[in-house]
Amino acid sequence: MSTPVHIVGISGSLRKGSYNTALLHAALDNLPPGLTAETAGFEDIPLYNADLDTGDRPPSVHRFREQLAGAQAILIVSPEYNYSIPGGLKNAIDWASRGPDAPLLHKPVALMGATPGMWGTVRMQLAFKSIFQFLDMKQVAKPEVLVAQAAGKFDAHGNLTDEKTKELVYRALEALRDLTLQLHK
Repeated sequence: MSTPVHIVGISGSLRKGSYNTALLHAALDNLPPGLTAETAGFEDIPLYNADLDTGDRPPSVHRFREQLAGAQAILIVSPEYNYSIPGGLKNAIDWASRGPDAPLLHKPVALMGATPGMWGTVRMQLAFKSIFQFLDMKQVAKPEVLVAQAAGKFDAHGNLTDEKTKELVYRALEALRDLTLQLHK
């Protein structure tokens, strides 16, 4: 694959001032060579309803699925809610995982998370394992990006300032690029 690998990044947080959205922007603002990126949002996607999951899906769902379909790889940066995946993000994943044209099937994926607490979104990341298995998504295993005590790693404007975290994010994106290229040989 001589053209750059195109990734779509998704923040699992809808909150203004989210550390996870800031982490996603930091990742996409410092892409390794051989990557291009865009973000996809899910704030206007309705709750999943199989009655609406027909050839004529809601426009917001259609847009989201089209963005994911155009990606060669996915980057998810999410907080942890109640030891798991935030409901809005899980709902968007449910919409993107249905049907023979499901745009998440077989895609390489990298997962990151930031929290003001000590655990760095460990449980959210573990909760994604079964989803990735079901969708036959290939996850970047190393490095893990679990940003704990995020308040000390971003400035007041949401800029990532911690050099170790910047390096981990960069290495994870390199791994996502390399995994995607390996899978497309």
